[in-house]
Amino acid sequence: MFVSLWEFFYGHFFRFWMKWLLRQMTGKCELQRIFDTYVGAQRTHRIENSLTYSKNKVLQKATCVVQNEVDKCVEDIMKEKNINPEKDSSFKICMKMCLLQITGYKQLFLDVESVRKRPYDSDNLQHEELLMKLWNLLMPTKKLKARISKQWADIGFQGDDPKTDFRGMGILGLINLVYFSENYTSEAHQILSRSNHPKLGYSYAIVGINLTEMAYSLLKSEALKFHLYNFVPGIPTMEHFHQFYCYLVYEFDKFWFEEKPESIMYFNLYREKFHEKIKGLLLDCNVALTLKV
Repeated sequence: MFVSLWEFFYGHFFRFWMKWLLRQMTGKCELQRIFDTYVGAQRTHRIENSLTYSKNKVLQKATCVVQNEVDKCVEDIMKEKNINPEKDSSFKICMKMCLLQITGYKQLFLDVESVRKRPYDSDNLQHEELLMKLWNLLMPTKKLKARISKQWADIGFQGDDPKTDFRGMGILGLINLVYFSENYTSEAHQILSRSNHPKLGYSYAIVGINLTEMAYSLLKSEALKFHLYNFVPGIPTMEHFHQFYCYLVYEFDKFWFEEKPESIMYFNLYREKFHEKIKGLLLDCNVALTLKV
């Protein structure tokens, strides 16, 4: 109740008068003051909030423009706020970068969601080739005897046909597994080997798909904003999402062996504990979670 009242009064009264007072004192609008004071994710985050909560329709719509409209949007903002490009030459560059990050994050989620909703199709040659690529990357010296085979358990699938394990995350789960195995092959082999530990072992592929869900949920909840705003000085892409997934895979394996669970039956408990740890790290406005090997 108190929080709701504060948000109402702040949004409708206090914020307006505070902005007006600071403009009279500094001769600069809120957007300019943010650029003068902050850098990195803090800057982009505060610009995003300023635009979102503005009563000016041009500023409100700025967070939803498409990439090819960003330049015009920056010009419109400068016109609305009476910003002289000769007196503030850096404003245009800074605002463009922030808008590319803000709108890029929204587009990235749409792109990831589109891939996630695409089910694995065993009649799709590209899907089948991607699945075989995963096997060859992880088991280069061992030939798969048949497409439907108990051998899939060797890389952590549950059944004889991996397609049933991709239901939750669709083809996105497989793409992530292949990306990690292809770009961090040595680490993938090491983690696959560790996943076969007699006491602390886990299903490599199933856990990998589970971590795809974690990466997706963090992106959807906007928890990845600080990370991506710091890590990508422009438009975040699927490549950056895959990179974050790789970080999760590598760090989860370390976390699992450090925690030493009594049994795989406690997987959900430790998975949630790891999830909370990552969410905590992502609250830092200076965060940039990258895989360093």
